[in-house]
Amino acid sequence: MKKSLTLYRHLPGPRSQRESAVTIGNFDGVHLGHQAILSQVEHRARERGFTPTVMTFAPHPRAFFARRAQRTELIPTQINSLRDRLTALKNCGMEQIALLRFNQALADMSAQDFITQLLVRGLNTRWLLVGEDFRFGQKRSGDIEHLRTAGVQYGFEVETLADVPDSQGQRISSSQLRTALAVGSLERAAELLGRPYSISGHVVHGQKLGRSIGYPTLNIRVPDHCALRSGIYVVRAHGLAQQPLNGVASLGVRPTVTHAGRLLLEVHLFDCSIDAYGKLTCIEFLQFLRDEEKFPDLPTMIAAIDNDARSARDYFAFHGL
Repeated sequence: MKKSLTLYRHLPGPRSQRESAVTIGNFDGVHLGHQAILSQVEHRARERGFTPTVMTFAPHPRAFFARRAQRTELIPTQINSLRDRLTALKNCGMEQIALLRFNQALADMSAQDFITQLLVRGLNTRWLLVGEDFRFGQKRSGDIEHLRTAGVQYGFEVETLADVPDSQGQRISSSQLRTALAVGSLERAAELLGRPYSISGHVVHGQKLGRSIGYPTLNIRVPDHCALRSGIYVVRAHGLAQQPLNGVASLGVRPTVTHAGRLLLEVHLFDCSIDAYGKLTCIEFLQFLRDEEKFPDLPTMIAAIDNDARSARDYFAFHGL
């Protein structure tokens, strides 16, 4: 039975003084490499009576520095929403998450202050696991040796974890996962994640156009820098019924019907009618069908949707889902 999750936006938090086994990272995607780290943290925490803890950041430090330099093209795409990231960390056994705002003050914090203010006073760290190339503090001045020296002084152990390879011996990383999602390679993404890629969100009201053309949709907002390629997908929706619901989805800016340009996930579920407004659902992506297109008129768009729905039904018929 998993314990409840305690989230801190600032350190030290009101209950953050429990002795902690800690790891630090962005954990975008919570892929198999991340899962190996979290598994080790949970194991060591359970072994020694510590609280399994993650320190993570929002926004992504690379996004912060890209915006500061006015180089928005360098902002990394986002694999998970914050909700999905925190849920995945909890599902991996974490009981404390320090979600720190990455701002100028944090970027300017010295390596020594990072250790004393965040790790020691903030989380009462007794055991720390980081990657072999982990750097921290102002201008990335802190390294593993810095941590080991501080550990002797403040009473915490430091261990490192080598990169986790995939079945081909390649390093599993968020960058690899972003690449797979950018090209719509869901099979590769699932291999890196250990599960199908998914996006969760609350169902919001849309333009109701789908209903008028025979394809009512659930509308779900996604992060503006969503890592997944825009296009049409075979999907399953979880959380709206006792069983997953089969469907077809469009991720994109709907160029045929609007000029707003806001990224939206629209999901049409097969053979069911449910009132899902306001409900939280998790959409699992199973197969990429085609890119998003701008059609010359509504009848052409409807014909394409008909074909997409047939393709998705064929997928479920073949796979028996």
